[in-house]
Amino acid sequence: MTSNFNELINSKVPVLVDFSAEWCGPCKMMKPVLEQLKDKMEDKIRIIKIDVDKNRELAGKYRIQSVPTLMLFQNGTTRWSGVGVMTSNYLENVIISNSTIVSD
Repeated sequence: MTSNFNELINSKVPVLVDFSAEWCGPCKMMKPVLEQLKDKMEDKIRIIKIDVDKNRELAGKYRIQSVPTLMLFQNGTTRWSGVGVMTSNYLENVIISNSTIVSD
């Protein structure tokens, strides 16, 4: 998973990573928020979900202590991170402010 993850975050397209867990109530609340964000931003962003219980190595590498933790990557660099439930509008502003949106 780590090598595949590294390939994903090295993209020119911003990648929003949702570090979550199946047992986490607030994580479940983020699902429709992230779907709405994906609908709004379409192919300008990639969103991936990482289960911290199944991917302990990645969770440790990025020092995930609370879920949900959201991290924004672009070109292999961490551009932003935040913890807790957020709105799609807030996340859209975070992405626009902290990354370079690639247009075709």
